[in-house]
Amino acid sequence: MTAYEAAILDVDGTIVRGERLLPGAAAGLRALDDAGVPRLLFSNNPTRSADHYRDRVAAHGVAVGEGLALTSATVTADYLSRSHGSASIYLVGEARLARILERAGLEVTGEPADADVVLGSIDREFDYDALAAAMRALERDVPFYGTDPDVTIPAGEGTVPGSGAMLAAMTAVAGREPDAILGKPSEIAAEAALSRLGADPSRTLVVGDRLDTDVALGDRMGATTALVLSGITDREDLDGADVRPDHVLEDLGDVGRLLD
Repeated sequence: MTAYEAAILDVDGTIVRGERLLPGAAAGLRALDDAGVPRLLFSNNPTRSADHYRDRVAAHGVAVGEGLALTSATVTADYLSRSHGSASIYLVGEARLARILERAGLEVTGEPADADVVLGSIDREFDYDALAAAMRALERDVPFYGTDPDVTIPAGEGTVPGSGAMLAAMTAVAGREPDAILGKPSEIAAEAALSRLGADPSRTLVVGDRLDTDVALGDRMGATTALVLSGITDREDLDGADVRPDHVLEDLGDVGRLLD
């Protein structure tokens, strides 16, 4: 018998890195399954759908139930569909995100003058012209959102800029902060995760490799948090950190000791 009704697990840096299953991940997932703890995968990747992550871990023999995966892209698409369903979305972001938004029934425009909403996200072709166009769209005083706050993200070649870097530039030229950033650790992300699981937040375990998104998400919802050191954060980062986890694990394989 365990104290937890559900677990929310980050993916990159917690379960996989690139196409490789991380050490301990399979053992940790088995421990959760053996304890009867339903698990939701939640990635802050704004360029991929939930199905991408279900398929990605399925390649390693990890089954994920229907509806039990989220990304910042799917959370963003759902939020904008509910709040701005008939709006024209001016996107600073990549084509894969545009397709996710369009599949949700949203209109994506490339014309700053047509923007009803501005959405900022990672864009690996971001340049001066893209920033100037975003500034023109934001001059219209329309709602301004971001998919996720990650300033940097891990990649095969090392750490690279993420959505937060683009949002920082857009914020600077617009002279205002986004109205909301929709991925982890926002209240919108917390509500999306808990609604999928139907769990009591106080009996939910949140596991991930980032203090500012994964652990902060757990803190926001009143869950127990565990930081894994298999991703972007190491022990030195804990010194003086504003957000601190309830538990620190070498990798997901150690999660079993939290379930007793």
